[in-house]
Amino acid sequence: MHIKTQNLDQYAVRTVDMRVDYGDFVAVNELCLNVPKGEIYGLIGPNGAGKTSSFKVLATLMEPTYGDVFIGGVDISLHPEEARKHLGYMPDLAPIATDLKVWEFLDLFAGAHGLNNKTGKLRVEECLDKVALDDKRNEYCKSLSRGMMQRLVLAKTLLHRPSLFLLDEPASGMDPESRKALRYTVRQLANEGAAVLLSSHILTELEDMCTMVGMMSKGNLVESGKISDVITRRSNEEKSLIIESLDDLTPIANFISTNKLVGNFLVNEDELVFSFNGNDEEQVQLLNDLVVEGFRIKSLREQKKNIEQILLEMNAAPNSEEPS
Repeated sequence: MHIKTQNLDQYAVRTVDMRVDYGDFVAVNELCLNVPKGEIYGLIGPNGAGKTSSFKVLATLMEPTYGDVFIGGVDISLHPEEARKHLGYMPDLAPIATDLKVWEFLDLFAGAHGLNNKTGKLRVEECLDKVALDDKRNEYCKSLSRGMMQRLVLAKTLLHRPSLFLLDEPASGMDPESRKALRYTVRQLANEGAAVLLSSHILTELEDMCTMVGMMSKGNLVESGKISDVITRRSNEEKSLIIESLDDLTPIANFISTNKLVGNFLVNEDELVFSFNGNDEEQVQLLNDLVVEGFRIKSLREQKKNIEQILLEMNAAPNSEEPS
């Protein structure tokens, strides 16, 4: 397939119908992914969703079965070495030479990236500062905690100033202090114009850190976009409403259960939570019916979904739909 090169430079990553097969098994099914520069994009999904295979292709560690992949506007199938100049890859559980000091480990990779002695030393110090490890520069790598080792690998990934960062489970094994340093570094990179594509099982961490999200299920990208837009779209499909009342909630639940727009009741302490498939006007009418019936309603409010809830609902669905 011939892809027009116009507008490619606005994306740090663009894939067109990218597919990855392992024999008869389809791991990634025609992935169309667009990650603009300056965005923090979280790629999430259960084990086997296709995240790791997608990362391996984007990191130029394997070729897709078919499809087009562009890193910084460069076609990785035609110019893989040029694409790698734009790329910083941090795999989960990356190996570290534990017999080296922290600064020696980074200096080794600075040389591998072709940085001269002066520039390399400056970059080592800058990257240590970015990940809050400057006070550990003369420590041996083997003395670092698991979280500090993850931060050191991130520092190594920063050395050559890539425009795209692929971070696979970067918060794995990190303590709260290390996760805080990670969030700060990732946001700083995005503010400087780089794109960060990361995966993680810590969904609350992703929702707090990312500006965009992509949800994968069984090899398909079933949702993608700004986090606020994804939450709005998915919340509008079926609202969750919460009633607080001065009265016993059981009669209220019995009363509204006859409404065809209401379902899935849950009494949570002093709150009644239920799904509602109506629009705003119908929601107002429901509240009016409750008041007319004589129930003393303290509040009727909408419960906003979060990314974790949306992902769980998606995976629980019998057949996840592919995006149009």
